[in-house]
Amino acid sequence: MPTASPAGRATPSQGRLLMVGINYRPEQTGIAPYTAGLAEYLASRGRQVTVVTGMPHYPQWQVRDGYEGRLRTREQMDEVRVLRLRHYVPGRQSAWRRALYEGSFLLHGLTAGSLPRPDAVVGVVPSLSGGALARMLAWRFRVPYGLIFQDLMGPAAAQSGIAGGGCAARAVRTVEGSAARAAALVAAVSQGFFPYLTDLGVPPEKLLHLPNWAQIRPPGSERESTRRQLGWDSEVQVALHAGNMGAKQGLDQVLDAARLAARQGRSIRFVLMGDGNQRAALQEQARGLANVTFLPPRPASEFPDVLAAADVLLVSERASVRDMSLPSKLTSYFTAGGPVLAAVRPDGATAREVERSGAGLVVPAGEPAPLIDALDRLAADRLLRERLAEAGRAYARAALRPDLALARADEFVARLVGGGLAAPINQGAVA
Repeated sequence: MPTASPAGRATPSQGRLLMVGINYRPEQTGIAPYTAGLAEYLASRGRQVTVVTGMPHYPQWQVRDGYEGRLRTREQMDEVRVLRLRHYVPGRQSAWRRALYEGSFLLHGLTAGSLPRPDAVVGVVPSLSGGALARMLAWRFRVPYGLIFQDLMGPAAAQSGIAGGGCAARAVRTVEGSAARAAALVAAVSQGFFPYLTDLGVPPEKLLHLPNWAQIRPPGSERESTRRQLGWDSEVQVALHAGNMGAKQGLDQVLDAARLAARQGRSIRFVLMGDGNQRAALQEQARGLANVTFLPPRPASEFPDVLAAADVLLVSERASVRDMSLPSKLTSYFTAGGPVLAAVRPDGATAREVERSGAGLVVPAGEPAPLIDALDRLAADRLLRERLAEAGRAYARAALRPDLALARADEFVARLVGGGLAAPINQGAVA
């Protein structure tokens, strides 16, 4: 997925910024494109931006070729200075492995040596260590810091299904709350995160809504041509899940739906495209299912066209996932203009975003029969499909424009550099 870039260089503004987050380009999915897009945009505005990040490892949870064995690297990526630090990368997820992952990045960040003195520090959460390290570096330089919450780590520990996560949730919440309360400003990509953050003790006047933006261009290729290239029969309904394959996604429910569809003789092909630490296990579970296909991640140049070639775009989450995150894939789904079908918790943040957009249907997570029924409804109702698709495109044009989102983020940073709460940010640009 490509990172959105600004349309042009604006009048430069002053300020030296230190950004901290474990995910960064060349990772192409998840949080990395947003952190990189923001850093590059701020640098294009005349700020001196340094990013402290980890070695590229997501979503494969394996250090990328070319970075193995390196303790740290310094790179110049566009106009951004990037310091990469070695850290533990768990091949399998559990609470103690996650703690080692976070702790090794935090410890290396504290002992990384010289960094340019900033006027402000921004930490990107997750990882939890990104928030903690931002706080410590801000204390070291005696400057304000702000946090951008892409996910909520306390709820994630409890809801994501990682082994031992429930026991670790209280400790994670304590660290998360301490970092958030001490920050000058706290931003969240979803307003659904606000109740949790205020419950942590963050004053409402410190909270800002900084939504993510659409990362992809609108589709450009002819739909039927793309389907032929992918080997998708025009008479078979294609339900595509694109993105990370981790514990949080609960993609076993998609395989359960595929089994049910096969037993009932439905003409549905389920396609899982992407990577992640659960991919191998899912492929093993899918043995013998002729109606399930796995695809590798597609290049940025092809990704929008593959999304548009599908009949339905799937969002899958475990039934326990309520408010820990807002899937970044939604911005791409809306832009691609396909009907969205979300098998998620009905009272969760993802369900609320799908309903707000008007671009899709929501069915309960963990129940394959309602998922199949919704696919049948979409297959039978062309007008419904067209209405949902157009609603997604309209929502992307109105609410997910890169220029609006990045301008709001620039205001966020300007307030940090200026000392925090001096001027109100425009909260009305995105609902």
